[in-house]
Amino acid sequence: MASRARTITRIFLGASLVFAGVSHLTFARDEFQAQVPESLPLDPDTTVLASGAVEIGLGSALLFARKRRRTVGTLAALFFVAVFPGNVAQWMHQRDGFGLDTDMKRFVRLFFQPVLVWAAAWSTRR
Repeated sequence: MASRARTITRIFLGASLVFAGVSHLTFARDEFQAQVPESLPLDPDTTVLASGAVEIGLGSALLFARKRRRTVGTLAALFFVAVFPGNVAQWMHQRDGFGLDTDMKRFVRLFFQPVLVWAAAWSTRR
């Protein structure tokens, strides 16, 4: 039963990352730029494009890499930790994006990031 739950979680997470990555590169670039912290010394669009490419790679690896699944899960978890400051910046600077148009919505969203970290790690363990 746990194995099935892990597989479903991993597939959902992988597909979600691929979708998010594609949206970074196409229709949601402006929305994602709202999450780029001002302190980051890179152009926001470059940051969005690079993170989109990483998401596509991580999502694909979660879906298809069998021999390195645990490593991929660890990398995905670390990626979710790395992008967390962007979520904090969106909340602190009151930037709208993805329907997060109130301080409360942006604040509540912060609590979902640890769930993603946990899901990436848990779903790729045996």
